[in-house]
Amino acid sequence: MNVRSVADLGPDERAALFDRDAGVEAVRSDVREVVDRVRTEGDVAVREFSREFDDVEVANIDVTDRAERAYDELDDELRETIETAAANVREFHEAQLPEDWRGEFGGRELGRRFRPLERVGVYAPGGTAAYPSSAIMGVVPAKVAGVEEVAVATPPAEEMNPVTLAAIHAAGADTVYSIGGAQAVGALAYGTETVHRVQKVVGPGNRWVTAAKAEVRGDVDIDFLAGPSELLLLADDTADPEYVAADLVAQAEHDGNASVVAVTDNEATAEAVAEAVEAAVDGRERADTIREALDNDASGVFHARSMSEAVLFAEEYAAEHLSIQAEDDEALLSRIDSAGSAFLGPYTPVAAGDYASGTNHVLPTNGGAKRHGGLSVDTFLRSTTVQRLSEESLGDLRDTIETLAEAEGLEAHAESVRTRFDG
Repeated sequence: MNVRSVADLGPDERAALFDRDAGVEAVRSDVREVVDRVRTEGDVAVREFSREFDDVEVANIDVTDRAERAYDELDDELRETIETAAANVREFHEAQLPEDWRGEFGGRELGRRFRPLERVGVYAPGGTAAYPSSAIMGVVPAKVAGVEEVAVATPPAEEMNPVTLAAIHAAGADTVYSIGGAQAVGALAYGTETVHRVQKVVGPGNRWVTAAKAEVRGDVDIDFLAGPSELLLLADDTADPEYVAADLVAQAEHDGNASVVAVTDNEATAEAVAEAVEAAVDGRERADTIREALDNDASGVFHARSMSEAVLFAEEYAAEHLSIQAEDDEALLSRIDSAGSAFLGPYTPVAAGDYASGTNHVLPTNGGAKRHGGLSVDTFLRSTTVQRLSEESLGDLRDTIETLAEAEGLEAHAESVRTRFDG
């Protein structure tokens, strides 16, 4: 990788870095056709698209029993690993559960209560790699929130990945469907003869999955539209270039469209990181994918004139994953508001959050961190405000309510208060 200067970036280079795109619009019309056919033709369309896109004849769409068998048949070490990861994710998300509350506000009793959604669909990707971790990240917080029915859709295959199926079961999914791509999102959103319609669809996927989520949004709720994996790493002269390179290469391994960036205020560190990245790629099983991601216009190693300039770069980038390997990492983090998940210090690789630290790895990309956070217990809850007024406290508000209601031309609103006092 070549080192570039932040100060010398031109308009096109800045656009490639800061205006990242999930590629949704390029497939939107094709996805609309898939979703519409699933909506109208149900299981028939699901099976047809499985043949067309996955080259698989799907006999049973519901494979819940197969997931249970996969868990039972998994070797002990893998089963324990999955259970450990799921337990850590569960523990962290249990800490997020809000409590119902009521309070006194000038004689008015006001409060808030929280209730889970009833039915949720989680997409667990397949494709070029299996992602049992994504099943854990989607299912566990939903179950912690109290969702009654959590369904998982994962792409079909002649031999479905047993680790993914086992992880889905271990995470607590109630139903498992052998459906992938846009057709999975359509089936979850609208239901078929086999698939139960859900209230919300969550989880990462390729651009077809993301475009389908955009298509169904409004008929069902979704978490957010996510693109390929991203990492922005801030480093100073105390950072170990090999650690930095290892994290960049690890995220590049996900997808050729992944974006990986390192920014440092130390020129020697920048050069050392670039050299370490080149050395770290050789011999990797997914070396071609890694190199494709490293050559992405939204990837690179950058030298900033100061750490303040590096922080401004990071804030504008609004990365899915923000790693800070610097002497005063907490001070730097305090100056950055926009990031999906932050990883502090040399012994906190992003892979820890991907798998087992307990935080969720379903995170906003393409600058989405400027607007919202990642998947959490909150994703699966809805809140209701609660109020109780006494005659006295309503009397205290009477003039305010009546005056505002009349100013808006809503006379009956004012009368609904007036009648309680004037008869």
